[in-house]
Amino acid sequence: MKHVVLSLVLAVLTAVPAFAADPAIGLWKTEPDRKDLISHIEIRECGAALCGRIKVAFDPSGQEVMTKNIGKELFWDMVPNGGGAYSGGTVWVPLLNVKAKATMQLTGKTLVVEGCKAMVCDGQVWTRIQ
Repeated sequence: MKHVVLSLVLAVLTAVPAFAADPAIGLWKTEPDRKDLISHIEIRECGAALCGRIKVAFDPSGQEVMTKNIGKELFWDMVPNGGGAYSGGTVWVPLLNVKAKATMQLTGKTLVVEGCKAMVCDGQVWTRIQ
């Protein structure tokens, strides 16, 4: 009987992280950047926050392209605030090689990612792939 109870407790404890996963975790498609490239960004947990890494990039025809940015962190230290809002992080803008204060807002299958440097802000709407 003890083995059955222990097995049930272990099953529940190992299942909890799957249920507790942040809803922003997954693979996201960006809007075209100023070079007209679309990227897929993998959002994952990094400590108590979220980070995003550039997984792959595509040209306007949908052809995969190799860039020096594949595999690099695009943002880090994004902390969930509830209601789909995230803040406290930093975003790197590869085209300008600039780091900025980042925020994100998750609504359904879209994620609005914004970076602000001084009084200048810009952002994109990303679409969930997975």
